[in-house]
Parts: sequence; C-alpha cells; structure tokens
Amino acid sequence: MIVVTESESRTTRTPSGAVSGLAAPSQGSAELATWRVRMAPDAAGPVHAIDREQVWMPLAGSFAVTVDGRTRVVGAGQAAILPAGVVRQIRSGAEPAEALVCMPVGGTATVPDSPEPRELPWAR
Repeated sequence: MIVVTESESRTTRTPSGAVSGLAAPSQGSAELATWRVRMAPDAAGPVHAIDREQVWMPLAGSFAVTVDGRTRVVGAGQAAILPAGVVRQIRSGAEPAEALVCMPVGGTATVPDSPEPRELPWAR
C-alpha cells in the first residue's frame, strides 16, 4: 500500500483555484490519477476538453458543469461523469467549492484556440 499526503509541491495554483495532486504515476499509482480541486466563489475554469473520462465528486459547495453547451449543477453527495473528449467548463457556485477528481492516467487537455495537447501536472 502507498499513502500519499497532499503537499504544496504538488499543488498548482490557477486564476480559478488550486489543484492538489494525490494519486498519479509519479506517486505510485499505475492506473488512476486523483486530485483535489478548490475554487473560490463564482470562479470559472477554462473551456477545454480532456482525452480521458473524468469523475468529479464535490465535497463542499457546488459546481456548474457545462458539457457541450448543457449545464448541470452538482454538489456534495453527487458525482459528475464527464466523457472523454467533450468540451467542458467548470464553475463554482456562490460559496467556495471543493471536489475530488479521478481519471485514468495519461490524460491531456486541449483548449479550443490551440490544438496542442497540454499535460496535466497533477495527473503525472
């Protein structure tokens, strides 16, 4: 068994919040990557697509998740399953929001203006 402790060195800060890497290949996980997302109230992540299925599990607050133009709000006790390759945007609600996210290893992101895939540092 491997136990991973959240650390500042594996936390990426963005304009919309903080992403803290937990399980990933660099941390000993062969198949799954997991991380914790924290967003300030009314924050918005970028419009993007991920080439792997993701599961978002809110722990606190709520997230408005827009996939292919359709928005659903998810909160604690729910899970949002985002298919691979769909264009999405995640926004937090009026309160701070926190979620655990999981996906198969090896995922990359793309944004509409740039076809170049971007690695997800918290998932490596």
